[in-house]
Amino acid sequence: MGNSITVKDVEAGYGSVRVLHGVSLTVNDGETVVMLGSNGNGKSTLIKCITGLVEPSAGEITAEINGESINLIGKTPEEIVDLGIAMVPEGRRLFPALTVEENLTLGAYRPEARAKIDENMKFVFETFPRLEERRKQLAGSMSGGEQQMVAVARALMSDPKILLVDEPSVGLAPILVSQMIAKIKELKDIKNLTVLMAEQNFNQAIKIADRGYIIVHGQIEFEGEDTAALENNDMIKQYYLGV
Repeated sequence: MGNSITVKDVEAGYGSVRVLHGVSLTVNDGETVVMLGSNGNGKSTLIKCITGLVEPSAGEITAEINGESINLIGKTPEEIVDLGIAMVPEGRRLFPALTVEENLTLGAYRPEARAKIDENMKFVFETFPRLEERRKQLAGSMSGGEQQMVAVARALMSDPKILLVDEPSVGLAPILVSQMIAKIKELKDIKNLTVLMAEQNFNQAIKIADRGYIIVHGQIEFEGEDTAALENNDMIKQYYLGV
């Protein structure tokens, strides 16, 4: 039974400003798909559409969860989380006045995850030992890299089947970006996750992606069937590789 996301002809925006123009993409079961694009091109808006934070004005968004096809349009963010879809938001969006442990516990919102809080807490502390060391520290007092660990760990506490990761490299030093991208791949493999990652750091994203899309001004300009197709694309060469 698979877990996947299908986006078809989605249009969305904010008020009178339209951001997405007929966007279509798929993330098949067990894949890591990267959505590449610089700031302001619609990556985060699409992620928010999938999670119910922004309602599309047109198009379809369907999730397959354990082999069951589910229409996500019109569902609340809470209902979408309950299905097993978790997001690591851009900018981390932690509760700074709560401790690391409290932030992680809040991640176990959905009923299916509440029964596994102890098991999942043990797993995230094994995955990120630094967080166990600082479990009683206020999240807002941590470094950017540590906060990103909390954000990823919080998503894992919901025991997801599909993980959406929005710009994990933002605000991190290059060495921390490399470590975080590698950790996302490790977690994907261990937990058998389906992953959609929005990212503008091509060189890091390509290390873990099975394939990807390039989004420009709210439209998919290129779909690469594998990483080689992305690396050989002229837009990638010009904007990301300096060729």
